[in-house]
Amino acid sequence: MTTTRRKFLATGALGAAAAGLAAPARAQETIKWRMQTYAGPALAEHVVKPAIDAFNTIANGQMEIELFYADQLVPTSELFRAMQNGTIDAVQSDDDSMASPTEVTVFGGYFPLGLRYSLDVPALFNEWGLNEIWGEEYAKVGVKHISAGSWDPCHFAMKEPVNSLADLQGKRVFTFPTAGRFLAQFGVVPVTVPWEDVEVAMQTGELDGIAWSGITEDYTVGWSKVAPYFLTNNISGAWIGHFFANMERWDAVPPHLQELLKVCFEQSHYYRQHWYWAGEAKLRVEGTDMQLTTIPDAEWAQVEAAAATFWDEIAAESETKAKVVEIIKKYNDTMTKAGRPYRYG
Repeated sequence: MTTTRRKFLATGALGAAAAGLAAPARAQETIKWRMQTYAGPALAEHVVKPAIDAFNTIANGQMEIELFYADQLVPTSELFRAMQNGTIDAVQSDDDSMASPTEVTVFGGYFPLGLRYSLDVPALFNEWGLNEIWGEEYAKVGVKHISAGSWDPCHFAMKEPVNSLADLQGKRVFTFPTAGRFLAQFGVVPVTVPWEDVEVAMQTGELDGIAWSGITEDYTVGWSKVAPYFLTNNISGAWIGHFFANMERWDAVPPHLQELLKVCFEQSHYYRQHWYWAGEAKLRVEGTDMQLTTIPDAEWAQVEAAAATFWDEIAAESETKAKVVEIIKKYNDTMTKAGRPYRYG
């Protein structure tokens, strides 16, 4: 028998259609992640939620991230371990407060006087080699370092005015581990409480102050109501924070969704750049909750000198730490030599 072209097309099409009806294609299951941020709900509305909402929308059912806030699933200090063992798929935090067991942990959050402006963070990571160092260090412990970005500067928000270093003596302050280690030499008593308990701790007298953020965050989360004095001298010009993921979960995500994650997180970093930058100036000038105080430059120079000594102490702890400190030193030296607008004075 001879099969005509017309008959072949007809039976072939019907056969293919029948086969399709008999064995429908299986829909791809949605990849679901759980991410916890260091931030409470009010702050997360700015520092992470828009990025997660955008990702979930663009991913169009292929992947979905469920966002959890500070201490909601696990305490912030246990975020790293929870991510490493897969209890949480991804984390937004600094290295320091989530207690990651790496050689670069001490530089996360606020490394004392290491940065002056928020743009210093992406410059150091993207142009001066810190991305590669962080990537290598976290890969050793089964975690993907996705990207780094800057947040606000670190200032004291206090119940009582601070006009000299002597005013810090004995003050119980909520702050980051490394910042607390540095500030202890000036009589500050570092205190750790859950993030959502800070306001109450200020009201009950458990805390005398907060060295966790700039003025934008103080107003956003309500701390300006319990800490009426804002010290304009800062411990650092910007916070270093990151997005991380469990390495196995990251590797299981298709390349196009990995790229989408990176893009959305970069947009999140950019949003914080202008949100904090604008807020720090506007609220100092127009805010009504907090009164500004300042330690004179000549006296604050003691803190700056102590920071240089602290950097050398950190550098002596390991080869990797020494490498990061050297990059930070060279970067700051370059900025100073470049002059305005990179550095003033």
